[in-house]
This record gives sequence, C-alpha cells and structure tokens, in this order.
Amino acid sequence: MSSIVIRPATPADLDAITEIYADAVTNGTASYELEPPSRTEMGTRFATLAAGGFPYLVAEKDGAVLGYAYAGTFRPRPAYRFIVEDSVYVAPDAKGQGVGLELMRSLVAAVEVAGFRQIVAVIGDGHADSASVRLHEKLGFRHSGCLEGSGYKHGRWLDTVFMQLSLNGGASVLPDPDSLPERKFQQQK
Repeated sequence: MSSIVIRPATPADLDAITEIYADAVTNGTASYELEPPSRTEMGTRFATLAAGGFPYLVAEKDGAVLGYAYAGTFRPRPAYRFIVEDSVYVAPDAKGQGVGLELMRSLVAAVEVAGFRQIVAVIGDGHADSASVRLHEKLGFRHSGCLEGSGYKHGRWLDTVFMQLSLNGGASVLPDPDSLPERKFQQQK
C-alpha cells in the first residue's frame, strides 16, 4: 500500500479539485458559496494563484487526488501583503485519514519559506468541534475572532471563525526585503 504524497498542484488536477470543492459547496458549510463553481472557474482561480506565486498543493495516493490546500491573498490592500489566507478541502472518502493535516503541514512550510508572516484561516461554520478548527489548533493556530451568524446556508445561520498562525517572527521583526511578498510589492511600484 502506498503512502500519501503531497505535491504542487497542476492543471491536470483540476477535475479532481473541482469535484472535491463541489462536494464541499453542495454538502458542507465550510464554504459560503451556494453553487459549485465550474471547472473553468476553478481553472481561473488556480491560474490566478499560480501567477501570484502562491503555494497550491494536492495530496495524492495511488494516482488519486485526495485533497488540496492553497494559500492566497488575505485582502488586496498592499499593507496586507505579508498575510495569506489558507484553504484546505479533502475528498469525502478520504476524510479522517490525516490528509488535511499533511496538506496543511506542507502548506505552512511553503508559506514560511516564501517569507509570509501570518496565515489566517477563515473557517465557515467554525464551531469548536469543527474538523477545520481542530486541524488548525493542532498546527498551532490561535483563535483571533468570530463573526456570529455571518453566513446562512442549508437553512441555518453559521458563525465564521478567524484563526491565525505567526511565521518568520510575525510582527516582532521588520519585513524581509527578499521575501516573496516584498519582492512582488517592489515590482508593482
């Protein structure tokens, strides 16, 4: 039996990624989208993140994509450039097998290498027993806020939980001029 491999996502993974996300949108409350995006839309989102140099990973076992995770812009204003928001989704039949944890460990490492200072998790339906909240807690994320009743899906109000993880000295040291976010900012000036 082979083990799970975490690797960078490629356009060839987009059918599986689209299917995993469609299930999360249709049956879950982690995403506040109400209709699953098309394969074309998912391709556009992937291309935007890839063009920005953001990490986008898949977990694969025996040739099947079991889940994916990526980091992207938290907010578009330039002062936020050192913060990324993470997303992680696991196929229904792969849940509870540690796929999300392996994806997130690799994502945190990639974000740290790129020089970002904070990872923010914006967790839909973020109650204390939610798998996503527990996953982020395992990785050292701390709770940083809650928007009560901020989403309405599947006939009920949902809270949005914010969690964050400091990296590379967080806010205690000045920005690294060689970090990905600072290099991109300087190129845009």
